[in-house]
Amino acid sequence: MGSAVIFPATAMPDPEWWHALWPEPEAIVAALGISRQLRVVDLCCGDGWFTLPLARAARHVMAIDLDPHMLRLARERFAAGQVSNCQFIEGDAYDVARLVAESVDVVLIANTFHGVPDTQRFAREVARVLRPGGRFIIINWHRLPRETTTVLGKPRGPATDMRMEPAVVAAAVAPSGFSLTQVVELPPYHYAAVFRGSPARSRVAAGAQF
Repeated sequence: MGSAVIFPATAMPDPEWWHALWPEPEAIVAALGISRQLRVVDLCCGDGWFTLPLARAARHVMAIDLDPHMLRLARERFAAGQVSNCQFIEGDAYDVARLVAESVDVVLIANTFHGVPDTQRFAREVARVLRPGGRFIIINWHRLPRETTTVLGKPRGPATDMRMEPAVVAAAVAPSGFSLTQVVELPPYHYAAVFRGSPARSRVAAGAQF
């Protein structure tokens, strides 16, 4: 993993404005339909702001991030929340199919896809992790001018030209067998694009057991 780098414009922001933007992460998780029977991967989980409510809603969560400092903060959040059904994994998001041993129901990536240099490679690896019919959920900034996406009085988020509307995201992941099934609006500036995977691209096609 010596050559691994953090994706451009995806570093964890200052907690103050991040938490102001997402004051109720539990509501986001509920809007995405995460339920008790599901196994979930929180890819590029950062400090665990979404990971903890995911674990409270799901059967099991695997939280993956390249930054050991962020994983340490996430573990501290879980210790304070007294939740234990989460496995923390340090690793490159491109290696998700190697890092996750068994097929899962959902892969979530929040506020990171805009910075992925090779989105098709990334989507192929996610497809290998999902069970047949599993969901790939991408939370993204709408393609609004950065000067208009203010939090606590200042423009926030990636540069305008890095932002992607759902149709652009769908075109990037479609070659890996993903179909866009839903777009969930997450005001004020985000959406979640929900994709279903193709069984032919999953580990089941290769005879994996889960």
